[in-house]
Amino acid sequence: MLITGSEILAPAYEHGFAVPAYNISDYGMLYAALTASEEAQSPIIISIHPAEWELVGDEFLASVRELAAHASVPVAIQLDHGATFEQVIGAIRLGFTSVMIDGSLLAYDDNVALTRKVVEAAHSAGVSVEGEIGTIGERDPDTAQAFSNIIYTTPDEAAAFVAATNVDFLAVAAGTCHGVYPAGVDPEIKLKLLEQIRDAVEVPLVLHGGSGAIDSEVSQAVTRGVSKVNISADLKTAYFVKLREVLEDPKQREPHDIYPPALAATQEVVRHKAAVFGSTGRADLYGATGAESGIKRPNWLAAHVFEH
Repeated sequence: MLITGSEILAPAYEHGFAVPAYNISDYGMLYAALTASEEAQSPIIISIHPAEWELVGDEFLASVRELAAHASVPVAIQLDHGATFEQVIGAIRLGFTSVMIDGSLLAYDDNVALTRKVVEAAHSAGVSVEGEIGTIGERDPDTAQAFSNIIYTTPDEAAAFVAATNVDFLAVAAGTCHGVYPAGVDPEIKLKLLEQIRDAVEVPLVLHGGSGAIDSEVSQAVTRGVSKVNISADLKTAYFVKLREVLEDPKQREPHDIYPPALAATQEVVRHKAAVFGSTGRADLYGATGAESGIKRPNWLAAHVFEH
């Protein structure tokens, strides 16, 4: 069932769980994320970054919408870290049901102006908007020193930003970072800060950089107003590590032999994240979800074999 970002986060905000948002960049990741979410009966957000969008092309969005529409669980399709007004409008025209405009690196007033402009346009088209205040640093930080680039969100600034822009949900900086953390470095989510931001605003909060974060801390963050957690590196690492492992055998050359183990590894990540975020079994909160249909699974995927 394809719905908007606001529609998918409203039950999460009310009932105290978080919807996982998975960045995908090919059909395999898309299929694995959706089918595992169906197994877990978890709502899901398919998140596509502009770089991923450029890679897969506009035509790929037709497949995303088709699978989302036939899924037996609620699905939203979100533009992740949209950079410009024009980019967001392009995403809306392609059928994204939610968009993020990331002006966090701009001066505060410029971030407000850009976000407000996007909100006005997106809302007129029935599309939800995520904004961001504060920054979580560079992608794939090489050292612990890179965490010094985090600009933590303050409760007062978050409240002022939401009031000024009318965003539907808000990404905040509370201790996580994008990508893969360097060895020996574990992010520390500032749970007290999240509580203060939650009490200052009346919209769902979003935690970016969920990959590599400690499960117990993420679960605690979810109880403190986080209704959406973004996952990219954990999903892609599972997928590509398994592909590399399979491809070490030079005899493996058929896609129907190569891809199923990678899809299975990816599905395991999705099931695990649903449990951590408390979204397992929550699809029933959304009313009719089209559970009588669901995404068709080929027999070879279940068996991991193909008869020649």
